[in-house]
Amino acid sequence: MSYHFKCILCGSEYDPKTTRYVCPKHGDDGILDTIFDYKQINATTSRRAISDSRDFSIWRYAPLLPLDDALKSAPPLHVGWTPLYRSTTLGPQFGLSNLYFKDDGRNPTASFKDRASAVVVAKARELGVEIITTASTGNAGAALAGLAAAAKMPTVIFVPQTAPPAKIAQLLIFGARVILVKGTYDQAFDLCLEASKEFGWYCRNTAFNPYTVEGKKTASIELCEQLGWKAPDIIFVSVGDGNIISGLWKGLRDLLALGWIDKMPKLIGIQAEGSAACYNAWKAGTEKITVVNAQTVADSISADLPRDGVRAVRAVRETGGAYLTVTDDEILAAIPELARGEAIFSEPAASAVYAGLKKAVKQGLVKSDEKVVCMLTGNGLKDIASAMKVAGAGTVIEPTLDAVKKMKFT
Repeated sequence: MSYHFKCILCGSEYDPKTTRYVCPKHGDDGILDTIFDYKQINATTSRRAISDSRDFSIWRYAPLLPLDDALKSAPPLHVGWTPLYRSTTLGPQFGLSNLYFKDDGRNPTASFKDRASAVVVAKARELGVEIITTASTGNAGAALAGLAAAAKMPTVIFVPQTAPPAKIAQLLIFGARVILVKGTYDQAFDLCLEASKEFGWYCRNTAFNPYTVEGKKTASIELCEQLGWKAPDIIFVSVGDGNIISGLWKGLRDLLALGWIDKMPKLIGIQAEGSAACYNAWKAGTEKITVVNAQTVADSISADLPRDGVRAVRAVRETGGAYLTVTDDEILAAIPELARGEAIFSEPAASAVYAGLKKAVKQGLVKSDEKVVCMLTGNGLKDIASAMKVAGAGTVIEPTLDAVKKMKFT
């Protein structure tokens, strides 16, 4: 496929064969967009051809991915084509007739991050690298560990020591070399970059590696196809490092450029009140991302300095969307509401989206007949400790029928 890289800051263009990660002029801040020859894509494939595919995974979109031979290099795990549920309970409660939830917790390692890791691992196989590394709050690392295990590639994962045990367990069980950093995610990120440069490891770090956003864009392509190649009016998504909302925006821009959808949805980013660097920049009308001291129960969206913050702010601003913040109490309360209303068990970062939707409805940001999609990025089993804070407790009884009869069930 014909494609090249373009710096989001200065517009300089680069050949992927000679530039692997970021713009040489701007260093780590010079994130690269992948630019395609859309005429070439339209000449070789179509919406109809993709819809006729029997490969119900992200690889059905191989013609839209920057890989030489995706089907040959793809790791053998089923990633993507996750369920898109039309709301039967919560939507009607809010007077929304077209509310949908896309449950990416159904991916193989139970998070949205599998999409990015699948594409990065595929690219790593094409490049012939030996070791892949990344920094993560847990989900990206688990995704890389799982996809790399499927491809029989060794990994080194840097993760904050405070990450939820369930996420650390995933890293270890897939055989990754796990380095628990006594510090924040941002410190783990910087250490991972230093180590990858020192040892020559292939780095998957969010935004630093341009192929992460290409993997994440498959979610927006997928949901548009699931809606009959019709773009929704609004997409809600939680935002930490900013790479997921940037990926959704990239997929939508690709589809619009190809003429496969006829409008750009509004993107509404939801941040935890205690980790709101992108919200702050958007509210101030700037692209300058100022460091915050991130403190939130939603570890997956906790970031002092969002590494893809500039694109994350642009994604909202250029689609006419908005940023909203939600408190940790609102995030935790949303977990059982979403589970009991729609039977989807979400981790805090995912439930933040539903908490944000509730706030957006109250503020009049959503019309009753608009087609709205909430992107749920991770399964609740990722963080049982948070879920148990709001789940309630079981009733302990003696093992007798009389004990059951004494209980109230109405």
